[in-house]
Amino acid sequence: MNETRPLAVVTGASSGIGFELAKQFAENGFDLLLAAENSDLALAADEVRAHGADVHIVKADLATPDGTQRLLGAITATGRPVAAAALNAGVGQGGAFLDTDLADQLRVIDLNITSTVRLAKGLLPDMVARDEGRILFTSSIAATMPGSFQAVYNASKSFIQSFAQALQNELKDTAVTITSVMPGPTETHFFHRAGMDDTQVGRQKKDDPEEVARQGFAALMAGRKKVVAGSVKTKAQGLVNKVVPDSVKAAAHRKMAEPGSGEPK
Repeated sequence: MNETRPLAVVTGASSGIGFELAKQFAENGFDLLLAAENSDLALAADEVRAHGADVHIVKADLATPDGTQRLLGAITATGRPVAAAALNAGVGQGGAFLDTDLADQLRVIDLNITSTVRLAKGLLPDMVARDEGRILFTSSIAATMPGSFQAVYNASKSFIQSFAQALQNELKDTAVTITSVMPGPTETHFFHRAGMDDTQVGRQKKDDPEEVARQGFAALMAGRKKVVAGSVKTKAQGLVNKVVPDSVKAAAHRKMAEPGSGEPK
C-alpha cells in the first residue's frame, strides 16, 4: 500500500452500497481494506483498483467474533492508521417474527449490531489518540419506523442510529467525526437475501446505490452527523417520519413488507 495515501476500511464491500462506497473512497485518494464474507469480494476489489487505489481484502464472516477479530488483525497488520471506516455490513430477514427462524434473526443482530460495536471499539481508541478519523455507520430510514414483518432488522437499525448519536456526543471535544447514512429501499441484493421478493417493497423501484454512496461519502467528509441518502422520495419519507405516529408508521410498513404484498391482487 502507498503510505502517502490515507487508508479507509469498508465492510460489506462486495456489492451494493458498500461497493459503491469503496469506489468513492478510491476516487478520492484513499487506499482501501475491504471486508465481506462472500466470494464476490475479490472481483469487487479488482473494480475498485481500477479507480487508482491499492486494495487489500479480508474475507471474513463479521457476524462472528472470529470474523471481526480477523478484520481488526488485518488492519493492525497494515501498520497504518485508519483515516476513515465505513461500517456498512448488514443483513435483513423478512417475514412475521413468529414464522422466522431464531437463528436467522440472531444473525441480523450479530452482524448489524454486535459486529458494528466490536469494530467501533477496535477502531475508535486509536482515532481518538491521534485526534483524527472518521466513521460512517450505515443506518437506514428503517431506523425511524417500527418494522412490521421486519421487526428485528428495523430495531437493529434503530440501535445503530442511537449508537451513532451517542458517540457523536461523547466525542464532541475531539476531531473524530461520526456520521450515519440513512438510505431508503435501495437497488441491492438485500431484499432477495432477506426473502422479500414477493413483498411490495421488494418489487418496487428502488434508489441507486451509487447515489446513496455518493451522498453518504460527502456527508462523511464534511463531518455531518447524519444524512438521509437517496432519492427525493426517500428524503421526503425521512421528513414525514419525524411527525407521523409510530402506530401509523407500523401499519404503513406492514403494507410494504408483509409476505405476498407485492403479488397481483
